This record gives sequence, structure tokens and C-alpha cells, in this order.
Amino acid sequence: MSGAAHEDLAATASRVDRWVLIEYRGLWDRDVLGGSLLSQPLKDHLRDQLRKLGHSRLLFVKRPERRSHKRRMLYVGSCRPGEERFYGLEFDHHDDLVGYDFASALLEGSTPGVPVEHPLFVVCTHGKRDRCCAKYGRPLYDRLKGKVDPEWVWQSTHVGGDRFAGNVVVLPEGLFYGRVGEEDLDPILDDYFAGRLNLERYRGRSAYTFGVQAAELAVREETGLTGVHDVEILRVSREAEDRWLVTLRAAGREYAAEAWAELGEDPVYMTCGSVTPQRPRRFRARLR
Repeated sequence: MSGAAHEDLAATASRVDRWVLIEYRGLWDRDVLGGSLLSQPLKDHLRDQLRKLGHSRLLFVKRPERRSHKRRMLYVGSCRPGEERFYGLEFDHHDDLVGYDFASALLEGSTPGVPVEHPLFVVCTHGKRDRCCAKYGRPLYDRLKGKVDPEWVWQSTHVGGDRFAGNVVVLPEGLFYGRVGEEDLDPILDDYFAGRLNLERYRGRSAYTFGVQAAELAVREETGLTGVHDVEILRVSREAEDRWLVTLRAAGREYAAEAWAELGEDPVYMTCGSVTPQRPRRFRARLR
């Protein structure tokens, strides 16, 4: 697996601007929405909402201790820099969401629910997608909800990067952390609540493309800056098929970073179920 091969975590966060989290207590299929027992009108509506939102992702979420809870939760929000905001809405039946245009409300700056004034910690436990997610994610979920308010922590379907399990996504910022073990939780949480990134387990920020994630890390390594908002992306231009020039601002200074994609030197098993190792595509950056 990735950890045994010492594969770099950097610049591996899934590209997502806006998130839709729906509490769904049934079995999670590999095809999250299509394989669910939701009604066809609701499936069609949710697909339409995701198209409206653009660069969006739907997650099913759950907490085992809420099985007997009569109502369910919807969370919708943006993690784009400067637009980080999430809203929550309780509902009785999944079909109550049919026709509810939360996408337009979010895009137009109105309130598709009650503002969420706390972070959401999403732990991937999607065993049907990859057994590593269940193997590492479920105990990680149990430990995490013992360290923060349990209402802030959810199990979720696939967030991306199975081979980096256990995976944690922190919303509203869209911060991805990978290969998180019990010993990593206190440092990650201490840094987060102090407004910092824990670079040792940081995979990247979902609002950035892979190349931009690599450029951000290059600037942070050069400057030593770890504040979540310490590095600002100014411009991105494509220089070649797999090469970009990223201009960033940090500590009052502009930096130019060249980012590129390449194949890793060592093959790795991309998931717990992989039979044949492959060379993963990775992203690198250097300052000009």
C-alpha cells in the first residue's frame, strides 16, 4: 500500500468546491447514489443540484448512535477560499428534499439552512468502495469523536484517495488529511484550532487543483508558514499539457511556482483490493 511505499501525501486532495452531505443510514453501495434506496425523483433532483453547483461532491454520512433518531441531516456548503460557509437542515424523510433548490440558494448567497458555526470532521469509512477505508476509518472515527464534540464528526462515503486511509476531511475549509492514526489526531486538532495546517499529514485543500496544491506546499516549505490562510493563490496559467505556472502571495511577497505532473518511480497498490501495483500520477512544484 501507499504507506509501505512511503508515497508522498502532498497534492492528493480531491478537487471539490462545494459539498452536499446527506445522512443516509442504509447500506452504502460502491455507486453511492445509484445504488441507494432513495427514490428515483430524489436521485434525479440531487444529480441536477450537483450539476448546478459545479466541482461538487455528494457524500452519504452517518453516525451509528443516531440510528433511532427520527430526523436526518443535510449539510451543504462551499470550501472556496473566502467563501467558506456551511448550512445544516433537518428533515423527516429523504423525499422532503425533492424540489428543494439548495444549490441556487448557496450560489446566490442566501441561506439554504441554518449556518453551521463549527467545523465538520468527515471520516471515510466506505468499505464497499475499499476495505482499507473501513479498516482504518472506523476506529479513527471512534477516536476522533472522543476528542471533539461528537456532533461534529461523521462517517462518510468515498472522499478520494483510498490508499491514504485513514482519511479525514475538515469542513468548511476542505482540508484533506491522510494516513491519520490515533497518534496524529491531537497534533492535527491542536493545529487546526490554532488556525494552522499539520503539514505532516496534509494532503491538500480541495478547492485547489493538484498542481496548485503542489505549488502551495512549495511556498509553505520555503517560508515555514503553516497558517491556513497564510498563502493566497493569485493566478494559474497552463504552460504545457502537464505543467502550470502558479503565482501565490505569502507574507506580503509574491512567489512564482512551476508545477508539473509525473509518474511515481515506485509502483504501489492503489487500493486494498488491488492485484497489480501501478505507478501513481503525482504532482510536484518548485519555486522559480
